[in-house]
Amino acid sequence: MSTVVDFQKVVAVAGGFPVLAGLDIEITKGEIVHLRGSNGVGKTSFLRACAGLLQIQNGDATVLGFDLRDDRIAPRRYIGLLGHENHLYKDLWVREHLEFRAAAVGADQHDVEAALQRIGVSERLWAVPIERLSAGQRRRVAIASVLVGRPQLWLLDEPHAALDREGREVLDEILVDAASSGATVVLASHERDLSKSVSSRVVTLRGGRLWEDSGAA
Repeated sequence: MSTVVDFQKVVAVAGGFPVLAGLDIEITKGEIVHLRGSNGVGKTSFLRACAGLLQIQNGDATVLGFDLRDDRIAPRRYIGLLGHENHLYKDLWVREHLEFRAAAVGADQHDVEAALQRIGVSERLWAVPIERLSAGQRRRVAIASVLVGRPQLWLLDEPHAALDREGREVLDEILVDAASSGATVVLASHERDLSKSVSSRVVTLRGGRLWEDSGAA
């Protein structure tokens, strides 16, 4: 299996604090990796570093074959990031927002409609301003924004947040299908049950380092 993420002795600093403190981890194509650990251990920082949003201070870090020490921008076109915040354009209609995202990743109208339908955003909401949606509906739109880009690497921070049971089940199916099609999924979540239903590997972080790895040899 080809390596998608390879961090060796990686150190990253945010706010003067080492949020990654010598992290070693390798993730291969098609895996669904569940990051676990208490708040502040480096889960979100790892996702941000993989997305090129956090500068690597020391160590070696490659994502999708790109050396993040040299170029943090190039891999972003192949990455879908879902953070704590949905980062939606709240003054746009639902469909307008997806069309804006689609244009940025080379997707078309069919991809927009397919993404909204797959995550369960009712067609009656497509012409509704995002600011009028419920928290759960906004989360679904944010997920559709990732899905429409068909990323090679999914990075998700507490992906089930604000979703009802049906929404969680649909998202889990999407992630499993993505991995089956060759994409790689890394998600940070406090949910232990997620490991049983979705993930192929559980990684626990502590103090910005790898603490436990169910996939370790």
